[in-house]
Amino acid sequence: MIYSAVRKKDENGQDVDLEIKFNVGDLRCVLELGDSDNDPTIIPERLCKGLWCRMGFTGHLNGKMGKTMFCHPYKFMIHCVVHALSHRKGAHDETSDYIMNIITCLVLNKPYNVSKLIFEYLVENAKAGSTKYIMYPRFIMMMINDLVKDIQKDHDDVLGLRNMTADTISSLAKGPEPRVKRMICRTNNPAYVAPENDTWRHENSSSQNENEKMNEMVEKKTRWWFVKDGKRKRTPKTSPVVPIPTEPTPKIVVKGIVKGGVIRRS
Repeated sequence: MIYSAVRKKDENGQDVDLEIKFNVGDLRCVLELGDSDNDPTIIPERLCKGLWCRMGFTGHLNGKMGKTMFCHPYKFMIHCVVHALSHRKGAHDETSDYIMNIITCLVLNKPYNVSKLIFEYLVENAKAGSTKYIMYPRFIMMMINDLVKDIQKDHDDVLGLRNMTADTISSLAKGPEPRVKRMICRTNNPAYVAPENDTWRHENSSSQNENEKMNEMVEKKTRWWFVKDGKRKRTPKTSPVVPIPTEPTPKIVVKGIVKGGVIRRS
């Protein structure tokens, strides 16, 4: 629960302060995401990364999961989800664990409690104090407008939102594109039914198998991927540090002789 106050005019034109309360139900009501309290917020890491491999992820599974490591259609989808639902004000090229969960459930047509996830970060930011960057201001305003119907608006306080433009699309298309992967699951068929038992493909699927790439994955223990004793851990100390292999940089050697202060190739 979040407690706040708004100031409005009463019938006599006097300023009065109204106490308002937000809960996850209020957020779910205004966002209309179609989730429920019974939907999960934690799903297996292996399910996420298995699906991402199927979507054409070209990076290392134990490294950063960046949107640049996908072909343009998937890159655009990830970009939209990160900018709409991430609680961070930067690092939009890298996807965090809960963003991976959301995208995985969107693609596989599985339920996910996005409203609860957003509300938890709203509560954390409220507890952090005034120096903490306030995230999701548009969602807070939507809840205030829903709870206080006749609140007066100050146009000087309107928070402008940056809309997506042709320049945004152009910037996403820059750089070399990894091998194009066709759209799969719900992105290709709105009536797609998710596989059972936390798998990312049906047994009769004809697309390329990801088992070989998945063999390099080492499971992490993060807030949205790991449960211990019924409590979530943000950054458990037991998470292994996995070295990411890098390609050696070739050295260029120029052979020659020095003559008269000038290097001459031999």
